Amino acid sequence: GEEALFLREHNIEFEIVPGVTAGIAAPTYAGIPCTDRTKSSFLLMLTGHKASDKTAQSIPWDWVAKTKGGTIVIYMGVREIRNVVTELIAGGMSPDISSAVIERGTYPTQRSLVSSLEKLPDVVEKESIKAPAIFVIGDVVDLKSQIEWIMGKPLLGKRVMVTRPADQARGTYRTLRELGAEVLPYPTIAITEAHDVSEWSRFDGITSEKRWLVFTSENGVRFFIQQYLDRCEDLRGLSSYKIAAVGSGTARALTAYHVKPDFVPTEATVITLANELIRNNDLSGSTLVRVRGNLGDSTIENAAAQAGADVLPLHVYNTDFHEWPEHFKNKLFEFPPDAVMFTSSSTFEGFLDNLGGDQASELLKNCAICSIGPSTTAAIEASGFAVSVESSKHTVDDLTAGIVEYFSRK
Repeated sequence: GEEALFLREHNIEFEIVPGVTAGIAAPTYAGIPCTDRTKSSFLLMLTGHKASDKTAQSIPWDWVAKTKGGTIVIYMGVREIRNVVTELIAGGMSPDISSAVIERGTYPTQRSLVSSLEKLPDVVEKESIKAPAIFVIGDVVDLKSQIEWIMGKPLLGKRVMVTRPADQARGTYRTLRELGAEVLPYPTIAITEAHDVSEWSRFDGITSEKRWLVFTSENGVRFFIQQYLDRCEDLRGLSSYKIAAVGSGTARALTAYHVKPDFVPTEATVITLANELIRNNDLSGSTLVRVRGNLGDSTIENAAAQAGADVLPLHVYNTDFHEWPEHFKNKLFEFPPDAVMFTSSSTFEGFLDNLGGDQASELLKNCAICSIGPSTTAAIEASGFAVSVESSKHTVDDLTAGIVEYFSRK
């Protein structure tokens, strides 16, 4: 109402889209119906944020206290709940009547706690209940144990921060939400396409009989295939190449284009890929095309050159740190994550770039640090942090499963 009146005063057109008020949505989501044929025939919705301000008192708590057979829902009452309860009991309401507080209603991190009216303020204080929260008083609270439906999901009540680029993380967001988690989408890097005409001209001019294509990321696969098809329109032109992938995630990205890698190392690190590729294959006289982005080192290029290969770095994408707006950081510390997913060393570096060492330490000190593989773990540990979960198969799906297992053990 206040918003609509303000717009009308300023001659701004608006549309009202009716929704479900929090005083009904939050209790119902927690398994507490606001009315029930046998327990409650009416509903009172009140605001509690001025209960201690006698000069601005607008709610007749003594009258409310005398109501019987209904449900009372109180908005904005976290700071004033002790005063509210004192007023109600003084007005004649039973101190033993069933009551509940619901914090962050309808979010995956929703908390709903039940007690008698008399003990409700102590519950709020002991459990550090914060706004937004809704209070429910009445016999309908007794139905919660029978109707509550959302329990049982393995990540229910957990906040999981995802740092990979948003356009790559949609499936991860969906999976985590289905597991009950509240997703905190905080991309720390942004991936953009890069197209180097001179490097592609060199690629087109390769004549050696022995040829290798080396992929060290899913982004490399995606942008290489796009650019190659834009030039050639037919993947059969790659038939003269042997193909190496750094790990199962990169290999899976290739198979999505019906391209099967010839070589995948035993461990998903660039160093292992370089060592095992040279040890298991004769690269002398070959041309090795390293598909890459702007970040990362030249471990593979240097090792292959020493093994006698003619090396062509082919840049197809750029990775830049994604800067968060200031209010993003504030929100992150207001409701901190229980787990943070890092899917590459660059996502961790971007995390540090946004927060700095002190804020990063503060945010990570009480949450699970989750790494997709050894290279990412090495970057995290080099900064002095301990990794709680490392994916054994070095894929996002496996990392998600590891997070579920971690919280199941806890």
